[in-house]
Amino acid sequence: MKNAVMVISHEGFRDEELLDTKKSLEENGIGVKIASTEAGQATGKLGARVGPDMLFSDIKMRDFDAIIFVGGPGSTRYWDDPLAHKLLKEAAASGKVSAGICAASATLARAGILKGKAATVFPGDAQELIKNGAQYTAKPVERDGKIITADGPASARAFGEEIARALKGE
Repeated sequence: MKNAVMVISHEGFRDEELLDTKKSLEENGIGVKIASTEAGQATGKLGARVGPDMLFSDIKMRDFDAIIFVGGPGSTRYWDDPLAHKLLKEAAASGKVSAGICAASATLARAGILKGKAATVFPGDAQELIKNGAQYTAKPVERDGKIITADGPASARAFGEEIARALKGE
């Protein structure tokens, strides 16, 4: 079984981007763990409450086939986070799936793994991708090799489906 870790902000993750993507992955037989910076209940922008399975600081990429950053207003905390950048670079270098949805795609851009890659993001953050060398496409979901990005909540199910396809080698 393939395994993915979804990284959320402890306050202000986008509910659908976590829950719909997770459901899509699980329906495709992908094991999913949720990581956050704190233990205890995390709260989404729209009020969803989830208990993370692990701390963000405890993620080891050897245990996962994909790392997925979930958007929402709280996701900007990872944009310049050294551990987020390290994990994304490690995943990309080892041929694992790296993914971001909504504003979280900017974390991938700032980590440097979107240089020369087709990618998308919440439209208001397009400049973050462009100034970090990505080819911004404005598509709902974009896949360039093992890097998958999406533009926001309405694309969460399709985002999860695309990640599942990548993990299955399709």
